[in-house]
Amino acid sequence: MAFNLKLVLKALLFSSSQPLTIKEIQAVFGRYHDQAQPPAASPDVAAEEVVAEPGAGAAEALTSTAEEIDPLGLAPVDEELYVEVPSLVTAAQIREAMDALAEELKVQNDIYLLIDGAQGYRLVTHPRFAKWIRILRDEPPPVKLTQSALETLAVVAYRQPVTRSELEAVRGVSAEAGLGKLLERELVYVVGRADLPGRPLQYGTTDRFLEFVGVKSLVELPASDVLSPRQIDEWLNRAAQTTPPADAEMGLPLEDGEGESPSFAPVEIQAVFSEAEPNPSEPAAEDAPSPQAPEPSA
Repeated sequence: MAFNLKLVLKALLFSSSQPLTIKEIQAVFGRYHDQAQPPAASPDVAAEEVVAEPGAGAAEALTSTAEEIDPLGLAPVDEELYVEVPSLVTAAQIREAMDALAEELKVQNDIYLLIDGAQGYRLVTHPRFAKWIRILRDEPPPVKLTQSALETLAVVAYRQPVTRSELEAVRGVSAEAGLGKLLERELVYVVGRADLPGRPLQYGTTDRFLEFVGVKSLVELPASDVLSPRQIDEWLNRAAQTTPPADAEMGLPLEDGEGESPSFAPVEIQAVFSEAEPNPSEPAAEDAPSPQAPEPSA
């Protein structure tokens, strides 16, 4: 009789309110084998038990124990769950069984989904039942993140650890409101302080952010040429090396020699004008040579 690993994992998932990691599942099987062989009782303990209940038999003890566990006798013994339990369940076997269980729940269109998150495996209710769950818990509908908050969250995810001044240099606007919303929803947290003047706070993403975007680690985030650390560093360098605005940009009067047009045009512009065809509506230039009739021969 083969051991049904998938059923046991499903029972463990239903019985746990927290995500289960592979190591925790392997520890369960280790404790099972430790409890399968109870340690031998010492003579003193055995004597005390006999004195306490001199007339109790083995059958009566088993019956009383079963009544305490299942007083109604509704739980039949399923030997398939407790026979031939492997002494070692590998991580690959657990992943394979979890993948098969997740696929079954999805095919059956069940009310549950099996999620492989950053903290482990866990069962969650299907999103289509979210409104009923909110009514039961008397919770308000979730508020969506604004575009500004999403942009701030993206920069934090790809740049972290990042300071608020760096966020504002990349986005060009204040990041105080966006960071406040992200901290309130526990998508971002304070990592530490940067080794810069003033020791500004640095921000990074939380495990809840990984669940929010549906990945197990930051390595699984999609590659982005726009938000790569190299590109963000270039933006920060350009923001730090910006030149002060000229008088013309500030609306101030120009000084002598400023704002004069150059005496020559760029090469590209000169080439465009040199290749342009003459306009037939314009008169010919005065210095252009006119065609002459041939002189008569003598």
